Amino acid sequence: MTANPLPPLNAIRAFEAAARHGSFVQAAKDLHVTHWAVGKQIRLLEDWLGVALFERRARGVALTDHEIGRAHV
Repeated sequence: MTANPLPPLNAIRAFEAAARHGSFVQAAKDLHVTHWAVGKQIRLLEDWLGVALFERRARGVALTDHEIGRAHV
């Protein structure tokens, strides 16, 4: 069985909402899930891509400067 060439859709949704809001808590409110669930989906996506996507800060999150190769996109 081959690996799925696409990342999980819920992880993409969580990423988009967190990037837009700059906060896992606000993303969770937007998606009607817990902030823990958003963090878990982000970690899943980061593991799938092999890079950290967010810099965790005391008051929210910020996107990192990592470039993701076309092999994953």
